[in-house]
Amino acid sequence: MRRDAVEATLAEVVLDNRFTIAVVFPVVGAALFVTSHEGLLPDWLAMNPLAVLFGTLVMRLPLAAALAPLVDRRAAAGLVAVTAYSYLIEFVGVTTGWPYGEFHYQTELGPMIAGVPVGLPVFFLPLVLNSYLLVGLLAPRLSTVGRIGASLAVVLVVDLVLDPAAVAIGFWTYGGGPYYGVPVSNYVGWVLSGFVAVTAIEYAFDADALAARLADCEFALDDFVSFVVLWGATNAYFGNWVAVGLAAALAAGLIRADRFDFAVFGRGSPG
Repeated sequence: MRRDAVEATLAEVVLDNRFTIAVVFPVVGAALFVTSHEGLLPDWLAMNPLAVLFGTLVMRLPLAAALAPLVDRRAAAGLVAVTAYSYLIEFVGVTTGWPYGEFHYQTELGPMIAGVPVGLPVFFLPLVLNSYLLVGLLAPRLSTVGRIGASLAVVLVVDLVLDPAAVAIGFWTYGGGPYYGVPVSNYVGWVLSGFVAVTAIEYAFDADALAARLADCEFALDDFVSFVVLWGATNAYFGNWVAVGLAAALAAGLIRADRFDFAVFGRGSPG
C-alpha cells in the first residue's frame, strides 16, 4: 500500500473515532490507574504494562496521523535523534540520578531494558511535540528563539501535571520532594532535556508546512486533550490541586486554539 493511502486511512480512522480516542480512552485509563492503586483490580490487570502501552499508543494516533504527511528525511532524522537522546538521558537518569534526581520505576511501562522502558519515546516525545504544536497555534508569529522558549515553558507545565500523578499511582518514585513528592531537580532536568528535544523539533520540520498542516488538521492536538483528561483527572483524585490547576491552564490553551471542543469531535474531514 502506498504511503499516502496509509496516511489517509489512518487520518480517517482517527477522525471517525475522535471522542473515543481523545476522551473515552483517557477516562478509562484514569479509572484503571486509580482502581489499580486502590487494589480493586485483579493482579493480572492492575497496572498491566501491555495495557498501559496499548492505551498510550491509541491516544497517540491523532498526533501520528497529523504529522505523518510532514515526515520527510530531515524530519525523520530529527525524530530519530530525539528518540536516541530520550533513551540516553533516561538511562543516565536511572543509573546516576542526573539530571532529574534519584528515581526509579516502580511499574513496568511495557518491556524494560536496563531499567528504561522500550516504549519511552511513545511516552516522552509526544509531550514535547504537543507542547511545540500548541505554541505554534497560539503564537504563530514568534521568532525561532521565542518559539523554543515558549515551547519549553509548556513542556515544563506538562511535567508539573504529569509527575505528581505518576508518583501518586506508583509509576515511579523520587523518594520524596516538595512538589507532591517530586524534587526540584526533576524540573531542572526537564528544562535541559526539553530544550534539546524542542530545539531538535524546531529544525526537523519545515515551519510553513507545519503551520499549514496545523491549520488544516482539526485533530492534530487530540493527543494533548487526552493528556489533560487523563492526568488532570488522576491528579484530582489524589488532591494534587496545583497540578489540576495547571492541567486546567493547558485546557484553556487548547480551547483558545480551538482544539478542546468535545461537541465537534467526530465531525469534519481529515484535511
